Amino acid sequence: MSLPIQFFTDNFNITVADIEKLLAVALSRGGDYADLYFEHSVLSNLSLDEQLIKSANRAISQGVGVRVISGERTGYAYCDEINPEAIRTAAITAAHIANSTADVAPVNVTAHDTPRNLYHVANPASEESLANKIEMLTRADRTARAYDPRIRQVQASLVDEYKVILIATSEGLLIGDFQPLVRMNVSCIADDDGNLQAGRTGGGGRAGLDVFVDQRSPEQFATAAARQAIVQLDAIEAPAGTMEVVLGPGWPGILLHEAVGHGLESDFNRKGTSAFSGMIGQKVASELCTIIDDGTIEGRRGSLNIDDEGHASSRTVLIENGILRGYLQDHLSASLTKAQQTGNGRRESYQCLPMPRMTNTFMLSGQDSPEDVIASVKRGLYAVNFGGGQVDITNGKFVFSTSEAYLIEDGKITAPVKGATLIGHGPSALTKVTAVGHDLALDQGVGLCGKSGQSVPVGVGLPTIKISEMTVGGTKG
Repeated sequence: MSLPIQFFTDNFNITVADIEKLLAVALSRGGDYADLYFEHSVLSNLSLDEQLIKSANRAISQGVGVRVISGERTGYAYCDEINPEAIRTAAITAAHIANSTADVAPVNVTAHDTPRNLYHVANPASEESLANKIEMLTRADRTARAYDPRIRQVQASLVDEYKVILIATSEGLLIGDFQPLVRMNVSCIADDDGNLQAGRTGGGGRAGLDVFVDQRSPEQFATAAARQAIVQLDAIEAPAGTMEVVLGPGWPGILLHEAVGHGLESDFNRKGTSAFSGMIGQKVASELCTIIDDGTIEGRRGSLNIDDEGHASSRTVLIENGILRGYLQDHLSASLTKAQQTGNGRRESYQCLPMPRMTNTFMLSGQDSPEDVIASVKRGLYAVNFGGGQVDITNGKFVFSTSEAYLIEDGKITAPVKGATLIGHGPSALTKVTAVGHDLALDQGVGLCGKSGQSVPVGVGLPTIKISEMTVGGTKG
């Protein structure tokens, strides 16, 4: 259900008349476009370690960002106080930065309803009792320790946020949204006579605490983290060399996100700094690959009713059967390149400029059974979980470390390995996809994407896929 615009203006103690006057101030020295971004956020963080609650924090932040665009030049300023005079000062500052000689007409805004409701939250997590949250973390701790006596250390945390935003633009748009977010993390350390190994997992989404039932319960997360740590106790050193690599479904989509997704964001392509610049309509991947960015999936961590520029999120086909179809757009890049807006303008907070960012990015399912994909590999690596990774947007080269991987020998999954890294080139890796499973899975809701110093929640996904050739960096001599 959409909330009336008065809910948002009352929340920020601002009137429509005030907003119109402030947009006029922002454009007082000319400019092509201006917007105001109001934000109020409540963030809570609770963590358990050594069977004790080690920290419990609650922070409230609020402020307004003012942006003025003149050609490719952008002026931006923000204030922590939400009152017309403080915002006016920020608007004057932004206007000076983006100074131009353009004539500007008076600004009138019209209230728009939020186009959809992707977050069905009866009780925001921020309103849940502390005792209830502590009980959930205690359940995770108890389950992990019961999994195996070699689990010696358990850490669990619960983070929730409730954000209200209001966006007004010189194009006449006035729209608001509330954005809940919750995430649980569980990590375990297993100790077998000095052999220490870790396991980590978690999940959440744009939901309340009721998301943590059934398949995403504290017990499920704890069991998964403990199992991963115990498996690693028996892991052998990873072999090194060029080999076939199979990526499992779900979280391994983070490799797709980093190695390919960032290169499809429009700012890099507009500036010609992406490995995919100028390649729309060209083949950039195997015909088995269709890659989507979809911010409209209910309850998902990366989903948004509207982006941080007020545009409705969308389902954008980036690569279709191997052919590059488009880029992820924000207002600035779409305006400069005359491209269609995709609703991917995102920012970490009111203190930051929006830029094109991913939402939920994944590859569509194919026709192969996961069992057949594994059986087709003579000697290779099966990667089912990843830790950290790095990618160079300009050339597409990446390095990713696996947190859970196994050898494939004669079509069968055999020994777990440790210390394996995947090294490659994003566009080249996609051309070597030779099998795509029918088991697409999205991650459980843990993704956090960094770009230009800003972090935003995202989702990733992948079916089981086989890459015919990839360099594996290992620790085996």
